[in-house]
Amino acid sequence: MTSSRTPVPANTTGPGGTVLVHGKDTGAPPGHTLRVYADLRCPFCKRMERGLGPVMEKLAEEGRVTLEHRFATFIDDGAGGTGSLRALSAVGAASDAGAATALRYIRSLFAAQPAEDDDAFADTGVLLRLAEEVDGLRGPDFDRKVTEGFYLPWARRVSAAFETSGVTGTPTVVFDGRPVTVINPMGYAVTPEAFLAELNLD
Repeated sequence: MTSSRTPVPANTTGPGGTVLVHGKDTGAPPGHTLRVYADLRCPFCKRMERGLGPVMEKLAEEGRVTLEHRFATFIDDGAGGTGSLRALSAVGAASDAGAATALRYIRSLFAAQPAEDDDAFADTGVLLRLAEEVDGLRGPDFDRKVTEGFYLPWARRVSAAFETSGVTGTPTVVFDGRPVTVINPMGYAVTPEAFLAELNLD
C-alpha cells in the first residue's frame, strides 16, 4: 500500500498510515481506543512496556480496546543518532507480518533497549538479530525492508505526525481522549491493577 508514493505498512491507519493499530475493533464502528505515544529509545517507555505492554495487548486481542501506537523519534535529536527512526522503520516492516507480530517486535526492541546515549538501533544487524526473538518474523521480505530502509520515509512521516500532535513527551497514553497514568512518581510503570482500574472498562 502506498500514500503519496511513500510505502505504508499494513495494519496502519490515520493520515499517511502514521498510526499502528491492533485490535478486533479495527475497521468497525468506534469503540474504546487506547492511544500510546512512545519513542523506541525512551527509557521510561521501556518501563511502561515491560509493566503494561502485555496488558494492553491482551485488551486489544480480547476486542475490549483498539490499541494505537504513535511514535516519536526526538531522542535521535536529543542524544544523537538515527536509532529511533531506524527501529521505527523496522517496526513498519514487522507490521507487514501482522499487528500482533509488530507488538512482539516492539517488545523485543524495548527489552534490548540500549542506554539513551548509545545509538545501537541504528545498526541494521542489531534490528535483525532482535527480530529473531519473534516467531516467524525473520525472512527475505522483512530482512530486505530493514536492510534497505524501505520504511524510512514512512518513519519520518510518523515522527512528523507526533511533532504536530500536541503531545510533549513520552510515554503518554490516552484512553478515549482522556490521559491515563502509566508512570508513577518514582519513574516506574504503575501496576497492571492500577492501570486497569483507571480504564474502568468493566
